[in-house]
Amino acid sequence: MKLTADPFERIKRGIKTMEVRLFDEKRKTMKVGDSITFFKLPNLEESTKTEITKLSKFNSFKELFSFFKTKPFGHPEDMTTEEQVLGMRDAYSEENEKKLGVLGIHIKLIS
Repeated sequence: MKLTADPFERIKRGIKTMEVRLFDEKRKTMKVGDSITFFKLPNLEESTKTEITKLSKFNSFKELFSFFKTKPFGHPEDMTTEEQVLGMRDAYSEENEKKLGVLGIHIKLIS
């Protein structure tokens, strides 16, 4: 999976333990124990490997962020749910969110 620099670095440092994506056809094939290699944008030369430890399905980003708060995403504790949802709008439309739902992919680094 491709990530911008900030979330990539949080995963690499073990601060971010959950990646969030739309629950599309590709995500429906994921299962606990699968490995995911994250690649750092823009050049994809740097990567880090993780393993899926749990999958959490929600109807919306708001539900997911309200449930898990900020810690698994490596966000500041004072960041609001609304700010977290707004951050997802750069990548995902509200229409696709409502249509597909969202998936919290719990991960751990593989050494």
